[in-house]
Amino acid sequence: MLPKELIQLKELGKQITILTAWDSISAAIVQEAGADVVLVGDSLAMFIHGHSTTLPVTIEQMLHHTQAVGRGLLRVGNKYPLVICDLPFLSYQCGEDKAVEAAGTLLKNSCATAVKIEGAEPEVLAVIERLIRMGIPVMGHLGLTPQSVNILGYRKQAENKIEQDKLIKQAIEIEKIGCFALVLEHVPSLFANKLSTILKIPVIGIGAGENCDGQVRVTADLLGMTNKQPPFAKPLINLRNQSIEALKGWVRKKKNHVKTPTK
Repeated sequence: MLPKELIQLKELGKQITILTAWDSISAAIVQEAGADVVLVGDSLAMFIHGHSTTLPVTIEQMLHHTQAVGRGLLRVGNKYPLVICDLPFLSYQCGEDKAVEAAGTLLKNSCATAVKIEGAEPEVLAVIERLIRMGIPVMGHLGLTPQSVNILGYRKQAENKIEQDKLIKQAIEIEKIGCFALVLEHVPSLFANKLSTILKIPVIGIGAGENCDGQVRVTADLLGMTNKQPPFAKPLINLRNQSIEALKGWVRKKKNHVKTPTK
């Protein structure tokens, strides 16, 4: 799948589904589940590397995980999910040249076709515009932007008209400079629905209600693999507890095993 095909899905009124993956096993599971897009998200900094935020993950680590994701994906006929990789903190905030190098490294050395960038400050917009001019597709990300956690925290965004008007202006600018889609995180559902009608590019919600053009979720959250999930990503199953109980049973069985004496 190419990035522009997400716009076509919106035009056809079809919901877009995006799930994260971080290695070959998770990639194969997400692909077999039928997701349109596989996102290698910088959230892996927390549930894979044990950090408290996304900030510490490096471009080298993102490349490593994206390469592993690629090894788990199978091309069946012409069906192949679009793979998008997050550009991590400080890979694009330090200028256009560094951003082009980081994004180009990902696309050149992995299965990723596009990158995702948080924010719409003037400096970030300049970076996005430069990347697109260089042939690198970009997905935007507004609302709650985890790389700005030290300023925004994890609170819901755009809860008043001033913030909403600002976000609409940013979203229109992101569309204007060529982003093929926009992730909108942790904002009021009515506002998200309104923004999806304003933009021609798809608005992909996470904690933004069910009336966006698509949804993205962290796969580990949906599977209940982590100790704590955000309020907008309730687990479908409790895989963590199920796994612990299954492994406890195996451990007990082995500890209670009485070795058969040899004759």
